[in-house]
Amino acid sequence: MKKGRVTLLLIFVLLVVAGAAYTLNHLYEKEQAPQARFGVETPRIADIIKKSVSSGTIGPRKEILIKPQISGIVDELFVEAGDTVMAGAVLARVRVVPDMAALASAQSRVERSRISLENSRRDFERQESLLASGVVSEQDFQQSETSYLQAQEEKLAAEDNLRIVKEGAASRAGEASNTMITSTVDGMVLDVPVEVGNQVIQANTFNEGTTISSVADMTDLIFRGQIDESEIENLRVGIPLILSIGAMPGKKFDAVLEYISPKGVPDNGAVQFEIRAAVTLDEGDFIRAGFSANADVVLDQRKQVLALSEALVQYEGPKPFVEVQVGPQQFERRDVELGLSDGLTVEVLSGVEASDSLKRWNQPIFD
Repeated sequence: MKKGRVTLLLIFVLLVVAGAAYTLNHLYEKEQAPQARFGVETPRIADIIKKSVSSGTIGPRKEILIKPQISGIVDELFVEAGDTVMAGAVLARVRVVPDMAALASAQSRVERSRISLENSRRDFERQESLLASGVVSEQDFQQSETSYLQAQEEKLAAEDNLRIVKEGAASRAGEASNTMITSTVDGMVLDVPVEVGNQVIQANTFNEGTTISSVADMTDLIFRGQIDESEIENLRVGIPLILSIGAMPGKKFDAVLEYISPKGVPDNGAVQFEIRAAVTLDEGDFIRAGFSANADVVLDQRKQVLALSEALVQYEGPKPFVEVQVGPQQFERRDVELGLSDGLTVEVLSGVEASDSLKRWNQPIFD
């Protein structure tokens, strides 16, 4: 009996010792656990820009396609892509390949007009002699003179027609020749899609004709892009855009929105609207036609306002607040009124000052 009591006493002592050891170890581990400290951040003065992004290309506002007024073979080219030309500058010369039926008809007309002119000349000379003898009246003489002059004009017209059929130009046209293809505008030659020896076709009702070259004013550029339907109602003509060109890293260009399409186009399950913006170029700037670009569409902006990181803001329902440091690792809640946000930085209208230190609650530091 006595032996059993001793055994129970030993077991009790062991349990007490084990419990004490566990408690001491737990307190030690708790004391050694790293303590969380929170960093702080102060508000700052910054520009805040709320924007949307549109992808597209940059090109000239108007690209003029120069086409020949006659069909034929390109005989000579006087320009190449990249050349700057003035209106009226000769771009190419086309050699006419005459239609044989039209050529035969023109030659026949020349011969008929020659015979008619010769007959009118003899009649005129005869009437002139008779007038001098007093045999015919002045009226009869004038009729023969008129017929003679008309025959001369018909001969010239027939010869001009023959030259047009053979060469594409009339003798009385001087330097103005349909075979000389000239630019209709000032600008830069962007493309010359033909080579010497290529056949070209004049523009007409049934054919748009062969393009000899394209010319555009490269100082008048526009951005053409697409924007999602979810952003379209935030846009208005006249708002600024900031363009980034992939081929020109590190350089930004300003633009002004001047057109918003009234009709959207389905694209990969969403509806896209076309926008166009006039690009502003500084002196010496040159952008090549067809460059791809991204446009930051400025929906709203604030200049030099008190702002803080969105990561500092907490919410209780719809009400925003921050935690302001009042002592070492001691913070108090302060409600704030917020303004414009770009998703990373938000404008502060009231609640904190520029000198306040705010808790970075989502970035604790452990000792």
